[in-house]
Amino acid sequence: MKNQKYLIIVAGLVFGALAAYMTKLGNPGNMGICVACFYRDITGALGFHRAEVVQYLRPEIIGLCLGAFISALSFGEFRARGGSNPLVRFLLGMFVMIGALVFLGCPVRAVLRLAGGDLNALYAIAGIVVGAFIGIYFLKRGFNLGRTNSTYPIAGYIMPVLMVVLLILAITQPEFIFNSESGPGSMYAPMSIALVVGLTIGFLAQKTRMCFVGGWRDLSLVKDSYLFSGIAAFFVGALLVNFLIGAVNIGFEGQPVAHSNALWNFMGMVLCGLGCTLMGGCPLRQTVLAAEGDTDAGISILGLVAGAAVSHNWLMASSPAGPGIYGPTIVIIGLIFVCAIGFFMSEQLD
Repeated sequence: MKNQKYLIIVAGLVFGALAAYMTKLGNPGNMGICVACFYRDITGALGFHRAEVVQYLRPEIIGLCLGAFISALSFGEFRARGGSNPLVRFLLGMFVMIGALVFLGCPVRAVLRLAGGDLNALYAIAGIVVGAFIGIYFLKRGFNLGRTNSTYPIAGYIMPVLMVVLLILAITQPEFIFNSESGPGSMYAPMSIALVVGLTIGFLAQKTRMCFVGGWRDLSLVKDSYLFSGIAAFFVGALLVNFLIGAVNIGFEGQPVAHSNALWNFMGMVLCGLGCTLMGGCPLRQTVLAAEGDTDAGISILGLVAGAAVSHNWLMASSPAGPGIYGPTIVIIGLIFVCAIGFFMSEQLD
């Protein structure tokens, strides 16, 4: 256990350092690695949303999944499984993405933004913690999404195969793939480097079970600091690299790909943190689980993609100018829906 604790600290330091340095190589500021934002960009590249400034097949996500897949196979931890309320998981994934895009970042990017001096991330991290606490309340009441069962091995390979298909599309660039000519989607590191970084992070995340919401959950629920130590190490690694490359800009205003509306930065991540707690992990963790053969996590990822599509098509996603027209409304609706799921899928219904 002590060796495993050291491993997640090292993994967090490496992850944070790589994530911060990716901005030096071309990725958007304070967005060296953002799992939600990068799924959003992939969604746009496939034509599922019409926001022209966020369309790009991000190799980091492809590498992340394939790196976790390689790790799972190497250590005998790949097992095809699923069947645990897929429709509910899909909707939870969708609302997690909506909450993240109201803030403009997933739980990983919240920490990365803070390491770059963006103080708006403090509201987001507070929101993640509050969302996790609400989720813990439902967990203590007996919430669960049901038992997963072993299934046909071919089902477990679907997500890694889809990532290989995306990699082929990224390399060949057929006419139906969209690429941003301006905005965050037009900012990216060289494909080969991004892929290798993704593979490295995926391998480490699978081996350590890293989760940027589970860390807060476990710290509060069972007083276990294992996952949280990975989050803390990630922050330290990113902060050190940001200082070295001169990418620390402390303040609320003028931060890259961010807005300074404190209320909806907070509320968006309450929804994100709550949804992640109920579905068993943040977008990073869901990607790793899907790579291990968990088809339920694959459904959650499809929910993230759907959430990205509706967020931009239906004017929910935020921009540097502030929350989208319908963003605050859908966050409130999402919180009501996710709390209802938490309540009515608990064993204790008094």
